[in-house]
Amino acid sequence: MEGPTPLEIARNVVSLARRAGAEQCDAIVSMYTEANVTVRLGELEKLIEAGSMSLGLRVINGGRTAVCSTSDLSPAALERFAAEAVDLASISEPDEFAGLPEPELLSRATTAAGLSLYDEHMETLSTDERIRMAKACEGAALGFDARVNNSDGASLSTRIGQLALANSYGFEGSYPATSISLMVEAIADDADGKKRNGYWYSAERSLHRLMDPEEIGRIAARRTIDQLGARKIATRQSPVVFEPMMTVALMGDLVGCATGSALYRGATFLASRAGKALGSPLVNISDDPSRPGGLGSRPFDGEGVGARRNDIFRQGVFSGFLFDCYTARRTGNSTTGSAQRGIESLPAPGASTLIFEAGNSEPGSIIAGVTEGLYLTTLMGNGFNPTTGDYSRGAAGFWIQDGKLAYPVSEVNISGHMDSMLAGVDAVGDDLTSFGSSSAPTIRIREMTISGT
Repeated sequence: MEGPTPLEIARNVVSLARRAGAEQCDAIVSMYTEANVTVRLGELEKLIEAGSMSLGLRVINGGRTAVCSTSDLSPAALERFAAEAVDLASISEPDEFAGLPEPELLSRATTAAGLSLYDEHMETLSTDERIRMAKACEGAALGFDARVNNSDGASLSTRIGQLALANSYGFEGSYPATSISLMVEAIADDADGKKRNGYWYSAERSLHRLMDPEEIGRIAARRTIDQLGARKIATRQSPVVFEPMMTVALMGDLVGCATGSALYRGATFLASRAGKALGSPLVNISDDPSRPGGLGSRPFDGEGVGARRNDIFRQGVFSGFLFDCYTARRTGNSTTGSAQRGIESLPAPGASTLIFEAGNSEPGSIIAGVTEGLYLTTLMGNGFNPTTGDYSRGAAGFWIQDGKLAYPVSEVNISGHMDSMLAGVDAVGDDLTSFGSSSAPTIRIREMTISGT
């Protein structure tokens, strides 16, 4: 006989916590099965299959909060667990801003209908088929060019699960979700024996949307071969063209500054700048968890507030921050339905499905418009200061000469200030490309400092 569903468990634990003395509480339950296949040089290297169900409970009494988690879901254990969580809340420090969302904010959507978060074909994907896909991916990388002489392996991962959330105000929501990802890293030797490596991946909710495994392998190999013979360049001020994956990385740094947590801690250069034009009119960034099929899409956030699209930049104007209930109260704002939630953690604001909206320029024309500059394909290190907006990252890519990719470059550093970088976006491509839960096109920044030899 099957056991209780995740939603039934969440509902039961909320009831147990209320009986134990919780004024406010919510419970989140995650149930999933996952599998990972890794092959290297044509041989199976790792095969993992696992399942899990775990529960997180948040109790709030008079502003005193406790968060506890467990994977022991037997009736007796859950009763003890709920009582212990209430006891822990009583000895924590009170916080006037702690609390569940106001009841009127809770989502009316309690399922993921219309969001395309679940692919039933994932249930029938056999272990043999997973291994075949990973081998095909790596084989295409190794066979792309004789100079590709090694691999760090190809890994295929799948996850089939269900998430449920219930709280003491009567909210109950649950939805199933699937995900699949395939990644490979190819290796080649430069003339001086230096290792060059390149990787590529695809991550989707559905099997049919995953990039062809062999194409993933070929792209990884081409990115590896393209680095052979990389040169250093002299320091200069030049345009920098960000390929879509690099635009995603830049967008992630920027949006990390646009959360309520960063705002109340005073750790963002965007403080007091909502409603102001910071970027060029070509900069349009949003967080849209209502986008069907998105890896970060969801019907409600980690507190049960309805998920919705939030503009972060619109035609270069900073629209505002992403808030959960706590950071909204603490800063005198309203939640944007942006709470992220782990089983063992408090809710915190963050992006779910980021989109840097495409422009009208063909990527080739963006490069063709550069007399001399850098086409960026790799970022290294962590050189961004979110408090000041100063940006400095190790980089590699191609040198652009007279509108064409001339030769690969490495061991350079790009730097600037996020304000001037946003204002300097003078071209946005029409090649919107998805990387997991984020999507972005090619962009060009008019001028940055490129430090070399």
